[in-house]
Amino acid sequence: MPGLVSVKTPPRISIPEDNNNHQIRTTPDSTNPKTTPPVQRRPPSPSPSSSRAKPSPDRSSGKKKSPEKQLLLDESSLDNPDLGPFLLKLARDTIAAGDGPSKALDYALRASKSFERCAVEGEPSLDLAMCLHVVAAIYCSLGRFEEAIPVLDRAIKVPEVSRGADHALAAFSGYMQLGDTHSMLGQLDRSIECYKEGLKIQMEALGDTDPRVAETCRYLAEAHVQAMQFDEADTLCKRTLEIHRVHSAPASLEEAADRRLMALICEAKGDYESALEHLVLASMAMIANGQDNEVAAIDLSIGNIYLSLSRFDEAVFSYQKALTVFKASKGDNHPAVASVFVRLADLYYKTGKLRESRSYCENALRIYAKPVPGTTPEDIASGMTEISAIYESFNEPEEALKLLQKSMKLLEDKPGQQSTIAGVEARMGVMFYMVGRYEEARGAFESAVAKLRASGERKSAFFGVVLNQMGLACVQLFKIDEAAELFEEAREILEQECGPCHQDTLGVYSNLAATYDALGRVEDAIEILEYVLKLREEKLGTANPDFDDEKKRLAELLKEAGRSRNKKAKSLENLIDPNSKRTKKEASSKKWSAFGFRS
Repeated sequence: MPGLVSVKTPPRISIPEDNNNHQIRTTPDSTNPKTTPPVQRRPPSPSPSSSRAKPSPDRSSGKKKSPEKQLLLDESSLDNPDLGPFLLKLARDTIAAGDGPSKALDYALRASKSFERCAVEGEPSLDLAMCLHVVAAIYCSLGRFEEAIPVLDRAIKVPEVSRGADHALAAFSGYMQLGDTHSMLGQLDRSIECYKEGLKIQMEALGDTDPRVAETCRYLAEAHVQAMQFDEADTLCKRTLEIHRVHSAPASLEEAADRRLMALICEAKGDYESALEHLVLASMAMIANGQDNEVAAIDLSIGNIYLSLSRFDEAVFSYQKALTVFKASKGDNHPAVASVFVRLADLYYKTGKLRESRSYCENALRIYAKPVPGTTPEDIASGMTEISAIYESFNEPEEALKLLQKSMKLLEDKPGQQSTIAGVEARMGVMFYMVGRYEEARGAFESAVAKLRASGERKSAFFGVVLNQMGLACVQLFKIDEAAELFEEAREILEQECGPCHQDTLGVYSNLAATYDALGRVEDAIEILEYVLKLREEKLGTANPDFDDEKKRLAELLKEAGRSRNKKAKSLENLIDPNSKRTKKEASSKKWSAFGFRS
């Protein structure tokens, strides 16, 4: 990790450099801070005292030493205080020379043992902390993220922040690296907690208004956005903007980056006008700095906001501006061009121009089929996922499913993509449900739920919706007990995240009431429906067509409750969709339009 500045998105696990060039300065004018160099300023070789003895002239020296004696010799050499810096330099040089991380890992592990054995009792060794950071970074480069976690947990316990800037730097770097590693494992909640600890240490060392604090605030805000915690992200991003207003020139690149993130947060919260304002200001800053490609990317985002506001002509104009720049600077077959095609396809579908919409989808798919060098699998997967949503709107679920399966193959081996994969699997579950493949739908939802639980998104509204979808698949498979448990968990989450009056929450109430009735828990079903009707009458109004359906269902249940309990319950299918005479396809379309993932 560099100094007390946040790493850039996406998380990059890199080999930490020597801390000498990245000391914390608590005041801007400090020019010669006290440092503790982790590598001694001497020739990079251990002294010959005990690390490697010269061969003895007697004959026995020519014999091969036993493994036990060799191990003892290696262990004793670790007591040499010169060996740790030497091995750590070897590890770095090995990585730089491209000789392979496995050999570098061996050097770094031995260096950490030497630092640990040579440490003065009662004195925290910053050399040991830095060496552990290197060990963890090498583990990550090998894809062994789980093994890096305990190493970093140990590293953050070494420094004592109260001892000064060097210790604060080591602690900050450790927490940020640990957060990045958790992020690569999809553990967003743990990742965010580590970033928060790093930010706290940084603010104590540098103050609340240092520009480096602003960078970390923005990085933490991005993590909150990824976890769909938009209120927390909003607070941090506003703090970042305030700091940059003080320390940066007007219309700076830093302010532009802050405003783009702020626009993303506002858009996610449904505040499109504020999002548009931030994007326009960011675009002006980029124009002032001559960043044409960035201006085009912002134009694409502005087009998305106009599309959300149904200002279609202005959206087309913004998309065409972005398309012209991308074609001129990147070429006709670049993924950036394909991304504009996808947005135009979505726009033309929403304006009823289906032929144009399909044409743009096909043009984008041709680019994704033959990507130019440098195109990342994540870019292709993201584009295909968006196109699949448009094909779903075309009522072509099989084609949409094929695109989602291709996206899954591109992402399945990529670290840090667990949440994205979970979203793709949830969409696949919807597609499987629409074509009547309920067992596969349940499997896709189950896999998505497991990933979301592991990534810390088990309290998000999206997670609640996925649980509801999985419950509907279980209903179709007559796994009623499992469906009831899923609806109950979904109700708890959506009540907390969206409130009882939200459409998704009301949908879960309705499904849960139907499930309780199918299980013979008529009183519980009556209680839920009475609560839903009370909400509609007092807060939402009775004009909604669902009100009449729910009122009829409640009347049937109340009538049934007055009879003997052995009477057969109303069928679950009729309770979930009272208009059961419709075809199954029509019924499915009605349910999915209320609770699906349509964009």
